[in-house]
Amino acid sequence: MKPVVLRTKKAARAYVTAQQKAGKTIALVPTMGALHEGHASLMRQARPKADIVIVSVFVNPTQFGPNEDFAKYPRTFQDDLLVCEREKVDAVFAPQPKDMYCGDRSAWVNEESLSRFLCGARRIGHFKGVCTVVSKLFNLFQPQVACFGKKDAQQLLILERMVRDLDFPIKVVECPLIREKSGLALSSRNKYLSPEEKKQALVLSQSLKAAKEAVSSGKSAAETKKLIAKIIATSPLAKVDYISICDRETLEEVKTFKKGQKILVALAVYFGTTRLIDNVWLTTPKK
Repeated sequence: MKPVVLRTKKAARAYVTAQQKAGKTIALVPTMGALHEGHASLMRQARPKADIVIVSVFVNPTQFGPNEDFAKYPRTFQDDLLVCEREKVDAVFAPQPKDMYCGDRSAWVNEESLSRFLCGARRIGHFKGVCTVVSKLFNLFQPQVACFGKKDAQQLLILERMVRDLDFPIKVVECPLIREKSGLALSSRNKYLSPEEKKQALVLSQSLKAAKEAVSSGKSAAETKKLIAKIIATSPLAKVDYISICDRETLEEVKTFKKGQKILVALAVYFGTTRLIDNVWLTTPKK
């Protein structure tokens, strides 16, 4: 059965009210569309966790900076609907920005600790836009469950903090990062890559695999970061934005590993004009 398409906040509220009156629980999967297998995996994670699965497809203008790719971000709504239908999604929310945001809006949701690092330090205001739009989606759909992928690790950790600090009665489900067979992390922005750029972008997953082995074998943070940089440097097209080994609780850079420390190894690298992010979640040896 095809999912119900909700184009406005009014339609969304009416749909949610009807489901609540019927005693149904809701799982939400927020996306910006251009859906791929990574998004589909989120829908599959959501399906057994609630009666109703709702996917939002909204390219959110408030999380893009003035020189970023909002205008050219891939919009493939008809294909997105087919993915949602295949994954047995119940409803798709696809509003226009003018319906999501008032012209004179002046209230925002802003996380002020974790967003100081990584992408937040380079894309000023990005996570303010993310937190605001996700809060609006939470208020609209009042889900019991929301699914987010580890591919966007910093976003996931920030939204978990937002849910905790603002007392949203929602369980955030951490979903695995999905890769192509080549190792390249699935991303809507992969569509921007030329064949050669896509081939060279494999240094990201290769460097993270090497980092995992280095950490498990007892290498230091400095040695691990040097190894990552060396592998990425084998690609003449790669331009590093950041290489970070950070504490997963604070996202602060780790200079010396502690025993059993939960860390995030995170990368942001340009290939041509396309900025790709990738990461791996690790725990340092306990001995």
